[in-house]
Amino acid sequence: MSNQKTASILWIALLLLLGLTGCVGDKVAGGGGADDHEASAASAKVTIQFMHLWPAGSSPQQNKLVNEIIDQYQSEHPNITIQQEVMENEQYKNKLKILSAANELPDVGVTWAAGFMDPYVKGDLFAPLDDVLERGLKDQFVPGATDAYAVQGKTYGLPIELNISPIYYNKAIFDKYNLEVPQTYDQFLDVIRTLNSKGVTPIALGNRDRWTGSIWYMYLADRIGGPETLKQAIDRTGSFENPALIQAAAEIQKLVDMNAFNKGFNGLSNEEGKMVFIKEQAAMFLAGTWEVPNFTSNPDVPQQFKDNVGFFKFPTFTGGNGDINSWVGGPGVGLFVAENSKVKDEAKEFVEYFISKWGAESVSTAGVVPATKVDTTASDLPKLYIDLLDELNKASNLTLFADVQMKWNAAQTHLNMIQALFGKAVTPEQFVKEHEAALQQDE
Repeated sequence: MSNQKTASILWIALLLLLGLTGCVGDKVAGGGGADDHEASAASAKVTIQFMHLWPAGSSPQQNKLVNEIIDQYQSEHPNITIQQEVMENEQYKNKLKILSAANELPDVGVTWAAGFMDPYVKGDLFAPLDDVLERGLKDQFVPGATDAYAVQGKTYGLPIELNISPIYYNKAIFDKYNLEVPQTYDQFLDVIRTLNSKGVTPIALGNRDRWTGSIWYMYLADRIGGPETLKQAIDRTGSFENPALIQAAAEIQKLVDMNAFNKGFNGLSNEEGKMVFIKEQAAMFLAGTWEVPNFTSNPDVPQQFKDNVGFFKFPTFTGGNGDINSWVGGPGVGLFVAENSKVKDEAKEFVEYFISKWGAESVSTAGVVPATKVDTTASDLPKLYIDLLDELNKASNLTLFADVQMKWNAAQTHLNMIQALFGKAVTPEQFVKEHEAALQQDE
């Protein structure tokens, strides 16, 4: 190993272990152990370790699809066993950090794009996947879908989802109190006031995971300052101390003061916050289109609730520069192959197969918006899914999630400051100053 590569791995180990807490993932039956990385010369048996974040409990439709694809692949490749390790989103991220610090990533795993991926690429932990794209997979992707996974001309991850983030709402609650879907932010605040006056929690939120609150902040930044304001603050062509970004922070605290969110929101996980909405104890919930399966096809979610779910776009801000067709979203999670995998060729072939099958089947099986092109007219799809897909097709802008855009250190500052902002532990001015300092440090 070269000194440069050794230094890279030591660098990422120090970087990713900061503030790290341990976690243990559940093993899913699939056979094999560490020694299975090396194929037996006699039997040519190969085990591919695949770590992902679609547990049967919280993501049943995605989990079902993953297992169907794996079963198909193993049936067509009898010498290959896919060993799964599955865990929830935040647990997954922590486990990935632990494994990367020891340079022991799974053969295939899930990653996010841009800033999240940056330290893994710098540490030579992810393998370039351009050879997989050039085998014919490139033409299957929606144009531009892989751009956020490219670093200096090489592609290190292949996305399987595209996401936009609507405000989901309970149509029955809105009908009960004669509420109209708001088009402007002032109308949105009136909806919150009316719901509070009726004893109904306006918005479900679990902000312990912090990225959930970030989406609220990002939309306000977009609607007040326009789509370039936050992006330029992050890419350093602008400043985070832009007045629009300060005003967006102030609007967050105004929502908190109005009791817009459920009690204890800063101590609840996203899953716990979502359950407040699913149990029809809150009227609205802001999340990505990855929730569409839960709101349409998940058999464990009450049908009455699914029948009541609608969505609307984040309203426009009076005097603001934002467009109602500008969305927070972009490419969702993608798959990576570990650079030091002992079965790298087989892992790449599995990734190619997985993405092709996922694109074709995720629409009908899981209600997921894939990153690959799909003929939706060939499937009997829920109206919620079709309506959201139509919105994606006419989007004027997609702003990638802020913590994904940022480098790792700045992303942690952002997430910590989001929780502090919602908890009123910092002022809007302190909020932007902390961001600016962290982003300058990462330059």
